Amino acid sequence: MSEGSNPEIDAKIISGLNSLLADAAVFRYKLQNYHWNVRGRQFFELHAQFEELYTAWTTHLDDIAERVRAKEAAPLPTLARCLEHTRIAEEEGTPDEKRMVENVVADLLSIHREVREVIEDAEDGGDRTTVNLLDDIGDEIEKKVWMLRAWHQGA
Repeated sequence: MSEGSNPEIDAKIISGLNSLLADAAVFRYKLQNYHWNVRGRQFFELHAQFEELYTAWTTHLDDIAERVRAKEAAPLPTLARCLEHTRIAEEEGTPDEKRMVENVVADLLSIHREVREVIEDAEDGGDRTTVNLLDDIGDEIEKKVWMLRAWHQGA
């Protein structure tokens, strides 16, 4: 921890980052599952979109885990631990393309709420690096939700 930091706030930030890490891990795998299994008239468009999304979330996973390490803590080490801490439901079965997009939007909104919570804690702790990281992720989420909702209206 940095000199002058508040251990209680830092612990809250680390906990929040690990929760985000868990959500990102489950969400990323769900996206890859959708990429593998999407069917229908929008196959090519959604297949590419899901790949773009899971590639971005692979980077977010790494960035979040590295931020936890930079705060001298340990990121969640296994998928089993991620499943214990996530707010994102795993996908059983293969929904149709519209339902896939609805699920992705719902998951992004859930992650976005958690991003905002961790940003608030990081702001309280004067942790600009975490705020900057999560602001970028939050901005990306907002844009992607807007785009997916626009697609959904036309589907």
